[in-house]
Amino acid sequence: MGYQEFTIEGRNAVIEAYRSGKTIDKLFILDGCQDGPVMTIKREAKKQNTIVKFVTKERLDQMSDTGKHQGVIAYAAAYEYAQVEDILQAAGEKGEPPFLFLLDNIEDPHNLGAIIRTANLAGAHGVIIPKNRAVGLTAVVARTSAGALNYTPVAKVTNLSKTIEDLKKEGIWFVCADMDGTRMYDLDLKGPIGLVIGSEGEGVGRLVKEKCDFTAAIPMKGDIDSLNASVAAGVLAYEIVRQRGN
Repeated sequence: MGYQEFTIEGRNAVIEAYRSGKTIDKLFILDGCQDGPVMTIKREAKKQNTIVKFVTKERLDQMSDTGKHQGVIAYAAAYEYAQVEDILQAAGEKGEPPFLFLLDNIEDPHNLGAIIRTANLAGAHGVIIPKNRAVGLTAVVARTSAGALNYTPVAKVTNLSKTIEDLKKEGIWFVCADMDGTRMYDLDLKGPIGLVIGSEGEGVGRLVKEKCDFTAAIPMKGDIDSLNASVAAGVLAYEIVRQRGN
C-alpha cells in the first residue's frame, strides 16, 4: 500500500488546505513576510495550533519541490489524527481496560512507526503524541508502521502533562520508562494503563515524568546503558501484556 505525505507549496494552496480541514503538521514561512495572504495563513495556523517556523529564502528553496513556494511551505499529515476520546471509546467498545502509549520527544519517524506497529500488535488502543518536539504522521512513519496506522489511532495533543492529568480522572495509571526506576517485573501493570516512552537521548521530560505514577526499568546486563526507544517500548509493552493476561 502506498502512503502519501503532502508537501503543500504556495500561499493560495496552503490557505485552501487549511480551509478544507486538512491537518497541517508544520508550516514554514519566509522570515519577515507580512503581506495579506501570509497573515491569513498565520491566523489559520493559530486556530489549528500548527507549529510555525520562520526561515530564510535559501532554506525554503532547499525544501521546495516546485520552486514556486511564494514564501510558504506546509507539511500535511499522511494520515488524519484521532481524538483522545476516540481511543478511550475504542477500549470501551472492546470491553477492555484502556491501554495507551504516550510518546515524549520522539523525533525519529522510524522509531515512531515501529512503536505504532508494536502498539497494534500488543493490543494497545491508541498512541498519543505531543504537537511540539515530535515527528508527525509522515509517509516514513506510515511505511515503518507496516500498516498499523490503518488500525491504531494516533492522537496529537498540545500538552502531554495535561493530557495525563485528564486521563487520570478516567482511572488510568501511568508508568514511565526510566533506567533509574523500579524493575518492571516488580510493578503491578494490570488494569487501565498508559505507557510513557521518551527518546533515547533525552528520555521522558521532567514535567511529564512527574505526572507518572511509577517508573519502570528494564533489566540490562550488557555494556551500554540504553535501548532504542522502539525496542524499550516493545519490551515494556509485552510485560504489560503478560500481566494483563492477554
